[in-house]
Parts: sequence; C-alpha cells; structure tokens
Amino acid sequence: MTADEEYVHRISVVIPVYQGERTLRGVIDEITGLTTAFTTAGGHRARVEEVVLAYDRGPDGSARVIRELAQEHPWIKPVWLSRNFGQHAATLAGMASSGGEWIATIDEDGQHDPRQIEVLLDRALAESADLVYAEPVNRAPHGFVRNTASKASKRTLESLLGGGPASHFNSFRLVLGEIGRSVAAYAGTGVYLDVALSWVASHVVTAPVTLRAEGDRPSGYSYRRLFAHFWRMVLTSGTRGLRLVTAVGVIFFVGGILFALYLTIARFVSGDIPEGWTSQMVLTALGTGVILVSLGIIAEYLGVAVGSALGKPAYLIVRDPASGPLGHAAPRPPRSIDPE
Repeated sequence: MTADEEYVHRISVVIPVYQGERTLRGVIDEITGLTTAFTTAGGHRARVEEVVLAYDRGPDGSARVIRELAQEHPWIKPVWLSRNFGQHAATLAGMASSGGEWIATIDEDGQHDPRQIEVLLDRALAESADLVYAEPVNRAPHGFVRNTASKASKRTLESLLGGGPASHFNSFRLVLGEIGRSVAAYAGTGVYLDVALSWVASHVVTAPVTLRAEGDRPSGYSYRRLFAHFWRMVLTSGTRGLRLVTAVGVIFFVGGILFALYLTIARFVSGDIPEGWTSQMVLTALGTGVILVSLGIIAEYLGVAVGSALGKPAYLIVRDPASGPLGHAAPRPPRSIDPE
C-alpha cells in the first residue's frame, strides 16, 4: 500500500441553514455514511470529519433541529448567527469555523446529493484544482423563467463585467480549506462569495452532477431577492463595468470631434444648415463625451476604494500544493497499448 493510498482527505461540509426544519435531517442522514473513511471512484480515500451548520435565523424551527442533530452526532458543529445575514454570509461564517483540508458547501433543501462530493474531490485531484463547482447535467428544478434569467445574468457577468467564471457559480462547490478560510477572513460586507473565491483560486474546474428536486418547503428566494442577488454580483465583480463607462465616453468624445468636422465642412459647402444648429450639436456631442469620460475616471477611483472595502487581497500565501491534499492524488492506471 502506497502513502497516497493510505492518505485520507478530510472534508468539512458547510451548510447554511435558513429554512431547514423539514429537510435538514434527511441531508444529515445521507452524510452520516460519509463520516467513516470511504474510497471514491477515482481511488482516493476520504471522509467527512465535520458538518458545520450555519444557522441564518430563518422563520421556521431549524434551530431546534440543529440542536437535536448536534446532540445525536458529535461531528456536527452548529454556528449561530446573531441575525439573518443571507446565504453567502452564512456560508462564509461556516467556512471560517471549519477545520478540514477541503470544504464542501451544499444546500439544506436536499437538492445536492452529499454522495456526489466524491465526484468533486476526484475532479479536483485529477486536475490539481483548488476550486470545483458542480456542473448540473440536468435542468435545475426551478421554473423556466428563473432558470433562463439565471443563465443569462451569469453569462452577462462573465462576458461583459469580468466576474470570473460566473457561468459556473452555484452553491454546490468544493474548495481547498485554507483558501476557503482565508476568503472568509478577508471578505468584506456584501461581497459575493464566488467572486471573492475567483480572486484567489488559481485553477477552477467543474464536475458533472445530477440535481435533485428541492425538499418539501417553499423557496426562500422571490424574484426581487434574486435580482438583488444578481446586482450584488455586478457590484462586487470588479471595475470592468466602470471601464465601460469610460469607453463609452471616449467613443462619444471621438465621435463628437468627427461629427463637428463633418458639420463644419457641411456648413461651408452647402450652407443649408440652420444657423446655430451646428454649434449646438457639436457642443452636445463633445460635452456628453467629456462628462462620460470624467465620470469614468471618477468611477475608477471609486472602484479602487470599493475593492479595498470588499476586502480584495493584494496576495494570498498558501503552502506548497505538493505538501497539501493536492499532492495526494491516487496514481492513474497506465493506459493500455493495443498490440499492432
């Protein structure tokens, strides 16, 4: 038996709890079988060493269920938030309270199958990735409008606003423990968790999973809250959106100069342009460009201040990957060579 085969990857499962009275016990029952060492399909040994339940002060009896589960299972660690802060803040609190080499985050409603954490782990070790997102192979169990709006907003964020791999963002993820806890330590108020992870994760990949139907409970997200969720992604994704303002201003300014030359020439050549109209249009075009460029410059300064307020680090020191869990990947079987 090799050292890598003996090595057991220790996983902390973080679950933000808001309305888990009906579903949380079922999720914990599924995790129970993972608290003893098991072997993944990729040949890696792993076990869930703790489950961190971050209670986000929901409206149901989740607190009672958490207390009961903590008495039944010594590996459950409750984290009590003082008030409702939202899913991302609760997840960050759970990450900060974890101690595993890996942190897996799942929802409380049973949509994410805990047994598929091993799929994410195998993918992370195969690709030497420090962050893995679940990539659903089936459609999310939501309405058509919500699914379409979610996909479109993430594509927009990723392509136009520089929000990292936003199309992969979701709450079923696996991240190196030291990175997750570091993000929890420096992230500022209102930061979007996945954007903060994209600041420091060097290699982000996805792994295929199958989503299940949500448990028997009403969704905690209205369309208003979902829009606020998206807007927070936009505000914390960086300064590319601010630079778009500057770019539009430059276009208007250059276009205004070209338009001014055209109108001046047309005025002298044809003489049919009403008096005063040329100067008015020139001033409007140039003035609009100057205003937008000025706003863009101010926005850049604000972007620096916002980045500092959100806690975006200048750097993050981690240990040598070869000495951590990424250095303990199971050896891949040799490829068979067909005889000629």
